[in-house]
Amino acid sequence: ASHAGTTLAEAGIGLAVGVALGVASAVVMDRFEILYRAFYPLVVLTQTIPTVAIAPLLVLWFGYDMLPKIVLIVISTFFPITVGVLGGFRSVDPDEIDLMRSMGATELQILRHVKFPAALPQFFSGLKISAAYALVGAVIAEWLGGFSGLGVYMTRVRKAYSFDKMFAVILLISVLSLVLMWAVELVRRLATPWERAGSSESR
Repeated sequence: ASHAGTTLAEAGIGLAVGVALGVASAVVMDRFEILYRAFYPLVVLTQTIPTVAIAPLLVLWFGYDMLPKIVLIVISTFFPITVGVLGGFRSVDPDEIDLMRSMGATELQILRHVKFPAALPQFFSGLKISAAYALVGAVIAEWLGGFSGLGVYMTRVRKAYSFDKMFAVILLISVLSLVLMWAVELVRRLATPWERAGSSESR
């Protein structure tokens, strides 16, 4: 239980930071086209590097504490959030934006009342993926060094040939990932009530 608590803490902090950075990056790249053209390829490039290859470097640079695990989780969760939110922003009908501007709306008001609601479905889709990535990223980083966590525990029981405990950890990670994805889906339903209303009307 203590190892699971460490992994969940790392995953939670890394996911929160990754979501914050992803949303902020999407807002900035949507607002400034030159930044979109400059940084979007770099955002895509971060996903072409295997996390298993990055993890040893992070442990070497930042030590065996929680920081390298959080950095790896941020790298893993940043991309789905950024791409999802940015895609939602750019899916807005230009006529809606022109209408808002003709009524004297500021860019912040357009972002709040038009773009953010349009981006919420894609944001939550990316958040589901990121929630699963967060746990897996934490475990991968813990494999390579640390003092506690499910990855550290798996390494210890593997060396002791306690394969029953290894399978127990694998099952626990799967259950925790499913619970996190379920929690994201619950928040999505609460945050987008218009989707439920639309589906009810279509029936």
